[in-house]
Amino acid sequence: MGGDEFPRVRAAAVQASSVFLDRERSTAKACALIREAGAGGADIVAFPEGFIPAHPVWFHFHPATGEVATRLSVELFKNAVEIPGPEIDELQRAAADAGAYVVVGVCEKLPNTTGTLYNSQVFLGPDGALLGRRRKIMPTVGERLVHTGGDGDSLAAFNTRFGPASALICGENSNPLAIFAVTAQYSRVHVMSWPNHFPAVGTPLRDRVAVDSRAFAQMSKAFVVSACGTVDDAAVARLELSAKDEALIRDPDFCGGSLIVAPDSRIIAGPLGNEEAILYADLDLDIGVRMKLRHDFAGHYNRPDIFQLTVNAEAPRIFGIANATPTARPALTDTSAVADDPTAIEHVHQRAIGNGGDGGR
Repeated sequence: MGGDEFPRVRAAAVQASSVFLDRERSTAKACALIREAGAGGADIVAFPEGFIPAHPVWFHFHPATGEVATRLSVELFKNAVEIPGPEIDELQRAAADAGAYVVVGVCEKLPNTTGTLYNSQVFLGPDGALLGRRRKIMPTVGERLVHTGGDGDSLAAFNTRFGPASALICGENSNPLAIFAVTAQYSRVHVMSWPNHFPAVGTPLRDRVAVDSRAFAQMSKAFVVSACGTVDDAAVARLELSAKDEALIRDPDFCGGSLIVAPDSRIIAGPLGNEEAILYADLDLDIGVRMKLRHDFAGHYNRPDIFQLTVNAEAPRIFGIANATPTARPALTDTSAVADDPTAIEHVHQRAIGNGGDGGR
């Protein structure tokens, strides 16, 4: 048969706990898991939110300005990742060894800064190249106490050998405009990174992950690889929880639940429980074509004459020096005549700088 042939893609969702607030050991664990997934034949490997060094789960249990939350937040900053940096170098080597695309959730800081953090995802290529990074555009509830939002360029898809791939973090995956921004770029495989724990009244986290994953797949007609975190005993010990809160954080309904969904919204792998594991699925990209022949919201099944979405991808600048060469400016001391006679400003200027006027004192 002639025509295009789409490659088969093996996806892997890593479900694991960080080495809590330990950047170096979390990186080493991530590298080992990347290599394990590569040995399992994975072409793309997805990690949970904030895997290096941890997700700031303590804000669910401790006052924001209390001693415990403040201490853990300082540790989070000290263990945050710079991009590029030594931890990224290690991840790049692991991706090259695995021969896989990799999306890793990290807490990011900028070099030579103190205090501002980003909830980020790092994209790595199968040759070990750093393809880029994106930042969660709107931190969720307690995350806002340590994370700031990313810019519009954080909605860009990345090119792979099997077509565009995209990623969003946690609640972004239910943002209708973010979903369409990804859909409009014809993403074929979408990574969702989820935290290790997210208590909420009502629907357990694992159920919300399944709903969001299936809904995203239905709307975008992309495969969805959802990677969720877990909580280990070491993290629980560091969090200094009450007995009630410890029971909640250990509740299997509120952690884990990784799964992989096809473009027709079928769950094709998972969901996992709350154990550490790597979940695999083989992706038939033809399914996305079949589904988009019916509903292509980036193309024939939309009305750009009615609906349009504009994404501002330009990063705002908080500080800049407009003129590096200082220049002296005369003081304007008498403005009473200017309102009545605009030409009078020149006379005021002359009085301010000459002949013993008040401005010369």
